[in-house]
Amino acid sequence: MKKEDPNRINQRITAPVVRLVGDNVESGIFQLRDALNIAEQQALDLVEISASASPPVCRIMDYKKFLFEQKKKQKEMKAKTAKVILKEIRLGPNTDEHDFNFKLKHAENFLKDGAKVKVDVFFKGRSIIYKDKGEYILLRFAQELEEFGKVESLPKLEGKRMIMILTPKK
Repeated sequence: MKKEDPNRINQRITAPVVRLVGDNVESGIFQLRDALNIAEQQALDLVEISASASPPVCRIMDYKKFLFEQKKKQKEMKAKTAKVILKEIRLGPNTDEHDFNFKLKHAENFLKDGAKVKVDVFFKGRSIIYKDKGEYILLRFAQELEEFGKVESLPKLEGKRMIMILTPKK
């Protein structure tokens, strides 16, 4: 099953009179059959560009080539959009200095590569009573990475984990 074309072409155009535009075509208002004849003589398609205009605007062009170029432009636009990568680093409320620095280096590299970093402190069992330790660790983490990234969301407690998100500086 072929999906419907976004524009009306050739015999699908219903208006009796159309405004004709296009390369190497005399612009003006023509009867539909005359416009179709002109398009046929050039071995091209008559494409309705603006159906809401009065009379509707039609252009003489190679419709398949036009669709191909549109698809190509959309592909290029999609390729140019930035893909946000989110890297995650987990700490505990009692993370010691060496582990902290080790994870700090990883976060630094992620931010340099342009990825967002989600840092969370996971509380196991009764360690939830050390919420202030968790917040302290996250704020210290943010402070250490100040020159590479900025805090997008401050530490907040969600269940048994405290989460903070850092974004790279441009």
